[in-house]
Amino acid sequence: MKRRSRSKHIEARRRSIVFAPASADDVIGLLLAWRFWLLAGLAGAVLGGALYTLAPPPFRASATVNVDFHLEQAWPQNTDREQFYYLERETRKLIEIAMSDSTFGAVATSVPDVSMEYLRSGVLQLSQPGSGGWHFHADDKNPDRAVLLAGSWARAFADEVEREVILGSPGGLEPYITVDVTQSESIVPDRAVTLGLFLLIGAGAALLLSSLAILLFRFR
Repeated sequence: MKRRSRSKHIEARRRSIVFAPASADDVIGLLLAWRFWLLAGLAGAVLGGALYTLAPPPFRASATVNVDFHLEQAWPQNTDREQFYYLERETRKLIEIAMSDSTFGAVATSVPDVSMEYLRSGVLQLSQPGSGGWHFHADDKNPDRAVLLAGSWARAFADEVEREVILGSPGGLEPYITVDVTQSESIVPDRAVTLGLFLLIGAGAALLLSSLAILLFRFR
């Protein structure tokens, strides 16, 4: 009974310490422990670098397509409200074309051993949609295939947009929109996540977890 009562007392004391706010002495002592901060950050950075080496992120290649909505022709009266609505509406249409089955199908046909399921698994990413440069990113473990995916996607998008503009179907794209593939070849791939970011995240996570462990589980 005494042993059980003692264990309950210890458990209750632990809970009170864990959920009690840190005292000023605890915080000051933690801030003054520069050796601890240095070692914890170094250990976290080493772990982050090891993770980068053992499980490196995929390569990323980026192609660029310049999209021009030609507002001066579409809305010569220059009313801001109509121009904003025009840009938002046509941008949504272009994004749908970039992610459509016809565009992805053309990419799958151009790149060997690539399926539609693979393309829709998150390897293709579109950034900065609007008037100007649209960036088509492709991630893959093989750098050459990442370059091929990005360039094929950009060209397939441009071809599909031009086809939609020429057809001029009801509800389709406005005839004023023009697209121009400005970069689809001679692309230099790089890792999707840099080594520096792995080191920074590892060091930050180690510092945070270590400091929380000391503040929460410090028994006097």
